Amino acid sequence: MREEVRRQPAEERKNNFNEVSLGFTDKQAKIEARRCLQCKQPKCVEGCPVEIDIPGFINLILKGKRKDALMKIKEKNNLPAICGRVCPQENQCEERCILVKKGEPINIGALERYASDCELGKKDCLVESSKTAKNLLKGKVIVAGSGPAGLTAAADLAKMGYQVSLFESLHIAAGVLSYGIPEFRLPKLTVKNELNYIKSLGVNLKTDILVGRTITLSDLFQQGALAIFLALGAGLPQFMGISGESLGRVYSANEFLTRINLMKAYLFPGFATPINIGKRVAVIGAGNVAFDCARVAIRMGRNTQLIYRRSKKEMPARLEEIHNAEDEGLEFRLLTQPLKIIQDKEGFVQGMECIKMELGEPDSSGRRRPVPLEGSNFILDVDTVIVAIGQKPNPLVAELTPGLRSNPNGTIWVNDNLMTSLPGVFAGGDIITGADTVISAMGAGKKAAREINKYIKSKV
Repeated sequence: MREEVRRQPAEERKNNFNEVSLGFTDKQAKIEARRCLQCKQPKCVEGCPVEIDIPGFINLILKGKRKDALMKIKEKNNLPAICGRVCPQENQCEERCILVKKGEPINIGALERYASDCELGKKDCLVESSKTAKNLLKGKVIVAGSGPAGLTAAADLAKMGYQVSLFESLHIAAGVLSYGIPEFRLPKLTVKNELNYIKSLGVNLKTDILVGRTITLSDLFQQGALAIFLALGAGLPQFMGISGESLGRVYSANEFLTRINLMKAYLFPGFATPINIGKRVAVIGAGNVAFDCARVAIRMGRNTQLIYRRSKKEMPARLEEIHNAEDEGLEFRLLTQPLKIIQDKEGFVQGMECIKMELGEPDSSGRRRPVPLEGSNFILDVDTVIVAIGQKPNPLVAELTPGLRSNPNGTIWVNDNLMTSLPGVFAGGDIITGADTVISAMGAGKKAAREINKYIKSKV
């Protein structure tokens, strides 16, 4: 039987921002590791975007060699503590596990977290990890954006021997890992620890630099860069285009989560940035970001509803997060489409007009298309609305960089090798795909590092 991770009880965790998942005990980790069949041709590895030797690290856990297991993971994955917490393993490595045919797959994510947590708050393991860094002899590479794709590419390039400068536009590094994912799902101490490891490889991290504005790509090449990797993510929020979205107490998920995670608004007045939310919150959307927003609002003591135009079956969020939110008291308004946000006399949200939906034939996403039910309009009694229906890349770098080609949807155009229309400039992650998972961005960063290395070698 598959071991499940311990969690804070729902009645406790909905009143705090501490991590929900408590991870495996030593005993649980060994019991779960013993279930692994150590396949000679492991399908689980094929399902991992960053190519971790999964049977290898699990076998080391079984032998009680936790630090060695972490070193095995770090041969391929530079962010194991993060992946062990937020990677959708159920749709990737675990989905390929041969045990699925007979029952439940190995809990690979929990085992990865278990191995990586031996490093938290300890310097000895970190120092040992940094020995993988090589002498910087191969020249200078710039990575713009310190989210999952940028961190992965920077670390891999440093391991290859390049002098890597990693630029971040905000005052704190790690992109969506810092500003987007709440503390209860991804503790910032964990993110800080992963950043320290990457810096220990020789990566030179510089914050408050907006590539394209603070410094141009042309400037970077003139200063000796052999290649540039754009890993700028997808931070531009999308809205529904309905009346009332400019009212007070209407937030994009980006603004709401940035205020909470980066500016610590939930700790006001201990931190200087407050956030104005009422008593009845509606979160629109059903992805992981929408659930993050809703679960934050619950922890701030607000009555919170999730508004989604399809049924629960079509929700794109991880099943684990859906169940966690249910346990914490989130109310679902399914098959519901917002039509208009209603304002009060002072210009704030007073309610939201919605219409009920039914599901028709599948659309291009493969999910059944929501169709409005005529005459089913109703008013939802809310005073705060958070729009969490997706993000797209910020067009700034493309607009400010002559010759950098973009696609109609705002993503950056790249060829099969992740090279943009400008020689020596590569791009990967959400900036070329639109909003996607952390692990997908990491896979793009790993591929970009290999392609950049090939490109530079071809020029020597």
